Amino acid sequence: MPKEQGQKVIARNKKARHEYEIEATYEAGISLTGTEVKSLRAGRASLVDGYAVIKDAEVWLQGVHIAEYAEGTWTNHSPRRNRKLLLHRSEINKLIGKTKETGLTLIPLELYFKDGKVKVEIGLARGKKTYDKRQTLMERQNKREAERAMAAAFKRNNKRR
Repeated sequence: MPKEQGQKVIARNKKARHEYEIEATYEAGISLTGTEVKSLRAGRASLVDGYAVIKDAEVWLQGVHIAEYAEGTWTNHSPRRNRKLLLHRSEINKLIGKTKETGLTLIPLELYFKDGKVKVEIGLARGKKTYDKRQTLMERQNKREAERAMAAAFKRNNKRR
């Protein structure tokens, strides 16, 4: 059987980029049980309430919902259990130093398969204020309007020829 290649996204935390300013991102492996992997292959996960915590020099993912595997038996997993993230010691030490700063937290941004292994992208994030969120929305809307205007002008110019 050929080995899986490439990257397949399972779940994205769309709210995270709106509610937080991401300062750095890290790719981490995640320790899972067999039924969790099968459930992820079916695309049944949610990162909305998730966050990461550092305990005893280990990084733990909490609040992430991976639905129970439908064909699982008594060996099925609990949907919101804490899961250990697999990072290099140097990365963990950097995260320990940075999360001690006030206002910084670890948020899961994306859950995906990379070459057959489950990976999670976590972001070192700082919460945005309400006016920052409005500013971001306004910038995005202005950019979209400018692109539409440019596309309309391009179509008009091409029709004349």
